[in-house]
Amino acid sequence: MSGIVDFAYILPSGTARAEGLSRSSGLSVEQVQRITVTPEWPVLAPDEQPWALVIRAARAVLDRTGIAPAAIGKVIYAGSGEWEPAFWSPAAKAADMLDIREAHCLEVVNFCNSATPALQLAADETALGRSDYALVLLGDRLSQLVDYEDPESKALFNFADSAAAVLVGRQGCEFEILHQELRTDAAWADYYSADREDFVTLVRRRGRRSGLREAYLKNLAELVELTLDSLGRSRDDVAQLLINQTDRTMHEELLSNLGIAPERSVFNYHRYAHQGPADTFIALADIRAEGRLTAGDLILLCTSGVGFSWGVTAVEYQPHSE
Repeated sequence: MSGIVDFAYILPSGTARAEGLSRSSGLSVEQVQRITVTPEWPVLAPDEQPWALVIRAARAVLDRTGIAPAAIGKVIYAGSGEWEPAFWSPAAKAADMLDIREAHCLEVVNFCNSATPALQLAADETALGRSDYALVLLGDRLSQLVDYEDPESKALFNFADSAAAVLVGRQGCEFEILHQELRTDAAWADYYSADREDFVTLVRRRGRRSGLREAYLKNLAELVELTLDSLGRSRDDVAQLLINQTDRTMHEELLSNLGIAPERSVFNYHRYAHQGPADTFIALADIRAEGRLTAGDLILLCTSGVGFSWGVTAVEYQPHSE
């Protein structure tokens, strides 16, 4: 079995504010905050790049664990694919900056769901003995892909930015990866796509269509049940269910449908808005820091992304001995 040895995340230095989005979109501050929940949230500053933040997070993990760069056989950079510059490998850039010289470097594009397939690749790589360790890097520039002058893009106004690095291996794991489930409902493939205008990429919703909320709740709940069935566990065994911070009411409804109390989840909407694929690791870092985990706890990391895909990763907490 493989698992998460350690992880870290980095927030950018820029800030977006509801008042600014109100002025650019023509919506009231109250309308904007119904979406963002928080009056301000972290975004990339003009001089910041997500891959640079990712490298900082990865260095923190490698320094903390003492794992030598030479022991890492796979570097996986995951996100939306809107890297800067374009036609470029942020995984290879990160490996070069981290002095990782003999690893295979690649990118995984599954948008805000990308953490789950990236972890799956890393877990398979290490479980099969191809590499001692694999490094998963999560970094995106979501806030820069939104047209804040377009009221039709308001559902994306809570897009924020952060970076995370996750070290996966077979030894010294703090979170053993027990099972993963992934699914795509391809009928939603064209619901969102981007336009390129004056060398700027902006995401657009293509028309109005009902049913995504229902599809979201149905597919994610079914993946949770498939995961628990595969493990021979029940909903009562779930210590924490952590989810992308996209829509608080949908988050609450999912927990209600599954019979999982809100106290067994994390709500970071009021602090960070939606941090893309790093959301669940920010939440995991919170509960770890707050001492809310006990050895043997079953934790479900639930992710989703446009396309439209969902993923669940089940991990068991195995605290490192002092």
